[in-house]
Amino acid sequence: MTGATICLWYDKEAEAAARFYAETFPDSRVTAVHRAPTDYPAGKAGDVLTVEFTVLGIPCMGLNGGPNVTHSWAFSFQVATETQDETDRYWNAIVGNGGAESACGWCSDRWGLSWQITPRQLTEALANPDAGVRERAFQAMMTMGKIDIAAIEAAVRG
Repeated sequence: MTGATICLWYDKEAEAAARFYAETFPDSRVTAVHRAPTDYPAGKAGDVLTVEFTVLGIPCMGLNGGPNVTHSWAFSFQVATETQDETDRYWNAIVGNGGAESACGWCSDRWGLSWQITPRQLTEALANPDAGVRERAFQAMMTMGKIDIAAIEAAVRG
């Protein structure tokens, strides 16, 4: 069977990133660390070259490829949450570990990888068949960094 793995480029900290994700998210773990057999443009023989890991059950590989390629907002992990405590826990872990806040539930980790911490209540409100509910939820979301579920629910109620 053919499968797919997300390959994420890091300067030199693929293993640290993978271990952080494994400690932060359920169904996440580091499964293998591979060292370079010889010197290569971004490192020396024996340096960590690739790291196999999963994030929320998604297979990934971290590649220590050097500083010439960086992450962008064009790729993100979207993490679905159920409660404000869960939303806060993931947001605070990412931002509090050298990451950065952005808007509308988006943040980035200290390695520049983008994350969307998205409560189910927001997703449901934005898909509501009532255009007024969608608009109110959207307008509320546009004022937020980290999503406030109570504020989204208040917007849904009008």
